[in-house]
Amino acid sequence: MTEIPLQQTVVLVKPDGVKRGLVGEIISRFEKAGLKIVALKMVWIDKEMAFRHYGVNNEWYENVGKKVREFYQQQGFDPGEEFNKMTNRQIGEMVQRWNVDYLTEGPVVAMLLEAPGAVEIVRKIVGPTYPQQAPPGTIRGDYSFDSPLLSNLKRRSVHNLIHASGTPEEAKIERELWFKEKEIHSYKRVEELLMLGE
Repeated sequence: MTEIPLQQTVVLVKPDGVKRGLVGEIISRFEKAGLKIVALKMVWIDKEMAFRHYGVNNEWYENVGKKVREFYQQQGFDPGEEFNKMTNRQIGEMVQRWNVDYLTEGPVVAMLLEAPGAVEIVRKIVGPTYPQQAPPGTIRGDYSFDSPLLSNLKRRSVHNLIHASGTPEEAKIERELWFKEKEIHSYKRVEELLMLGE
């Protein structure tokens, strides 16, 4: 019989999710979907760790700057002269600083989830990056209404409650960054016995 590959993905409940008391609700969404928690901890990271987590490059800066500009155009909002003079890279660097400030403003709950196709399943449960665009039923859609417009006016990162690895490759990198091997556990959930026949 063919072995069904299990996938692991990193999820962070960001400081706003922790401060709002949504940790239990967020964890329960994943558990109810059948995802297995194989590692879980609360940490308050420093800026160095936050920069390592985001691990951006020139392409990322350019893409983020471009996305921010496109969002403003779609909204029909003029961000002002100072913003318009900035390059896409400068906008990306500004957003990066805001992201680091956001991730270090309080404790974070980090977890490693496991299931076949875990990355895709978790991304669906979490919803799009911008809560204002996230549909009802997703974590971001149900518990936040923040948007780039609100956050940029306040010169801060979008408060979207949660981070989830974007790809299996990203998940592997983040697993090594956030967890030691001794913190990761192996056990069987009932769903594995029912759906995977183990």
